[in-house]
Amino acid sequence: MKNEYILALDQGTTSSRAILFDREGVVRATGQREFRQYYPQPGWVEHDADEIWRSQLAVAREAMRNAGASAADIAAIGITNQRETTLIWNRKTGKPLAPAIVWQDRRTAPWCDEMRAAGHADWLQQRTGLVLDAYFSGTKLAWLLDHVPGARAAAERGEVAFGTIDSWLVWQLTGGQVHSTDPSNASRTLLFDIHKQDWSDELLERLNIPRSLLPSLAPSSGVIAHSLPECFGGPIPIAGVAGDQQAATFGQACFTPGMAKNTYGTGCFMLMNVGEQPARSKHQLLSTVGWGLPGSASASASATMATAMASPAAKSASASAPWQTTYMLEGGVFMAGAAVQWLRDGLGIIPKSADVEALAASVPDTDDVFLVPAFAGLGAPHWDPYARGLMIGLTRGTTRAHVARATLESIALQSTELLQAMNADSPSPLSELRVDGGAARNDLLMQIQADLLGVPVVRPRVAESTALGAAGLAGLAVGFWRDQQDYADKWQAERRFEPTWSDDQRQARLARWRQAVELSKGWAKHP
Repeated sequence: MKNEYILALDQGTTSSRAILFDREGVVRATGQREFRQYYPQPGWVEHDADEIWRSQLAVAREAMRNAGASAADIAAIGITNQRETTLIWNRKTGKPLAPAIVWQDRRTAPWCDEMRAAGHADWLQQRTGLVLDAYFSGTKLAWLLDHVPGARAAAERGEVAFGTIDSWLVWQLTGGQVHSTDPSNASRTLLFDIHKQDWSDELLERLNIPRSLLPSLAPSSGVIAHSLPECFGGPIPIAGVAGDQQAATFGQACFTPGMAKNTYGTGCFMLMNVGEQPARSKHQLLSTVGWGLPGSASASASATMATAMASPAAKSASASAPWQTTYMLEGGVFMAGAAVQWLRDGLGIIPKSADVEALAASVPDTDDVFLVPAFAGLGAPHWDPYARGLMIGLTRGTTRAHVARATLESIALQSTELLQAMNADSPSPLSELRVDGGAARNDLLMQIQADLLGVPVVRPRVAESTALGAAGLAGLAVGFWRDQQDYADKWQAERRFEPTWSDDQRQARLARWRQAVELSKGWAKHP
């Protein structure tokens, strides 16, 4: 049974998961564990990085036990992670200096306002492809350096490492021997020039961040290290790394420009492949790196390992990076599955998240009730960190079922806005949307999504697209799959949801939604 599996580590916002895939891309074993969320102040969200590592290691071992697999049975490890979540740790002890600041956290929004007022927004977007927002890692890192006692002085002495969660997991898996990231995660930091494919000294200077903090850069697919034997009973190649949304796009085999996927998780993230050149959006979407694949056989193994093992003083690849870059347009919805969790935990109107479908289906429509789940502000295409959640249209006839249906519609409506913006920015309008994530299992939500989009929504047979993408990147690096086509051939549709609404119905619903969104904007800025 040697080398019959790829182990995908899927480190998400609310849980750590591990999945073993076979050569047909079929799930053979899983493990999952939720971890604690911390909300120390309004708008702040934190994680315990040590708890993340413990939970990720535990579920990986659980998946291996469930499959009866040893380290010798696993060809490689692929890692995918919640993006933008930011942490710093001591290089010598490996201990975090503070809780990780989660991507949802809004504490640096006022700083972003100041930088925008100073005229830095356009300059930053040209280099990074990102809008100036508290969502991204750069301002979170700067905040940690300024607010954690002794952190900045220690960083300037080269004693501190910065990483997103992928870097943290690689560090832990290798016992601190490797401090690296891939271009998909680097492109979410506000510190990475997506044109030069390198950390930018200009961006670092603008945010006052020492370069010594940064991880090395290595392709998304390629052996960068081996896990310590004590982790899994023997060393396993770590051969694939990508941020969760890029990994899901890879897992959906969106390899041709114009193909797109939407992941329905804690948030909702839509990515469209735009090819080998970045596309700057005119509608406040993000231009980001999808993945970096080795450009040639000679560039893969040796260049990857050399880059990943580089010292902090000489850690990043040059503009002629040893990978071929695929770029994406991206739009993000901050609250998708999290809105359903709010119904469960905040309002208590459903006992389990899965119960929302039956409750919402018990009424034919929302009776003109709208929920704008701007609990952490609004993402693309609005980018308003001061928007707050709003429910409008309530009458004495409003029931739990109407609220549940309005919550599902809010997820689909936000995603529809993203697709409309992408179609406006892309020369090739989308003909279908591939979907994944936990909420994609909700048939009612998927039908509402197709009705609002006006194009088919396609759900794959293997729903674990994020983990499958990480497995694909790792598997290609070690020859588990021959090439991208061999990997893409494993993708199969499970169900297609065809639109049933007329264009007039669709446009009327969207117009009403936009009214509600406008009412939610700026609320937190004007107490």
